[in-house]
Formats: sequence, C-alpha cells, structure tokens
Amino acid sequence: MFTDFGLHGPYTGQMKAVLHQMAPGIPAIDLFSDAPVGNPQASAYLLAAYAEWFPAGTVFLCVVDPGVGGTRPSVIVEADGRWYVGPGNGLFELIQRRAAETFRWDIDWKPKRLSASFHGRDLFAPVAAMLARREPPPGRPRLDEGDRRRDWPEDLAEIVYIDHFGNALTGLRAARLPAGARLAAADRLLEGATTFSDRPPGTAFWYENSNGLAEIAVNQGRADGELGLAIGSPVEIVL
Repeated sequence: MFTDFGLHGPYTGQMKAVLHQMAPGIPAIDLFSDAPVGNPQASAYLLAAYAEWFPAGTVFLCVVDPGVGGTRPSVIVEADGRWYVGPGNGLFELIQRRAAETFRWDIDWKPKRLSASFHGRDLFAPVAAMLARREPPPGRPRLDEGDRRRDWPEDLAEIVYIDHFGNALTGLRAARLPAGARLAAADRLLEGATTFSDRPPGTAFWYENSNGLAEIAVNQGRADGELGLAIGSPVEIVL
C-alpha cells in the first residue's frame, strides 16, 4: 500500500479490510502511509525508487488522488512484472518510463457502491485484491495517454519526502549525479558524504540513501528544521 492517508483516521483500515475480505491470507505491507499529501508528482519519484525492491508479482495499491471523483482515469499498470492500481494522474509516470516492459489497462469493473470521495476503498482496493488472486485485469487495454506526464523530468530536483528523522529525500537518483557534485538547498551548499559519521555532529550534507536517492541530512540533527526544508523545496546540482 502506497498512500497519503496517514495512519490516523479510518481510511487505511477500511482499505485493509477490503483486502482482507477479498484476498484473505495474502499479506498487505504498508510501504508509505504518508506519501506527499495530494502530490502525485513528488509521490511518483518515491514510488519508482522504492517499488523496485519488491519481487515480480507484487501488487501496489496506490492512492495519492487529489482529483478523486473527477475526470482523471482509473488505471492498472503492469511494469516489469509488478502491478500498480490507482488514479491515472501521473502517479505511475516514472514507473512506466523506467520499466523495460509495460502494459496498461483502464479499469472497467464497477462496484455496487462507489463513493465519490473514496475510490481507494471502493474501486482500487477490490481491483488490487483481484490481481493479488491472480485474476486477469478487469478492464480493457489503455490506449489514451491522458494519464501520462511526459513533461516531468527524469529526476526531480526538489524535496519529495521528509522522513521521521527530519532527513529530506530528493527526487534525484544519486547514481546519476556527477562525481563530486554538491547540492544547493535553502541557501546552503552541501558537500556529499557516504554516511552520517563522515561529517561532524551538526553538519549538513547529502548522501545516497539506501534506496538510491540523494538525501539531505544533518548529523545528529534534523535537516528539515535546521535548513528550513519542506516537500517542494528546490534543490540545485552544483559542480
């Protein structure tokens, strides 16, 4: 599950209840419950970085859906053997772009009751359960490109997530940065390091995190508070 719901309130629990009823015995993993709220673009770069750690056959139930109930399509994507179910608002753009093989479907299946504001529970969760049971996609191949965002960059030079420790993840893949590159953010120029202990306590720096993204941190501190970083804060690559 990859959502911006948070863990407070009933939303995550209601979706899990649907999964439990329709796909009993199949484990449900909370990958992100705090994806960038209402921000499919930032979420797309996170999803692409973290999904690759899961094996082929995994079904990702993804709901970052500020346009719920509107005109955005409801889609299924199979990319390199992994399945993604959710809104066609760009959330799967980087997944599709980076995959070697991709197939797409429109969701044609309709539940008996479809809330205008909770497609995650009423539409996406049941479809994800069907796929987890290895049923065929309940829809027709998608030909329309309305769900794509081809103008989005290959890597996003912004903060896309702030973790529990105050570290600020960027949408930049560290392996694509030039050797010796520095990052400029919040009027600070940050040198690269391998890990936290490479810098004295209180020092801000960037490093390649465990999922391959360039991440800004402060050794024994919080990069968000000390540098004033938030989701959407710009980052510049300095050679």
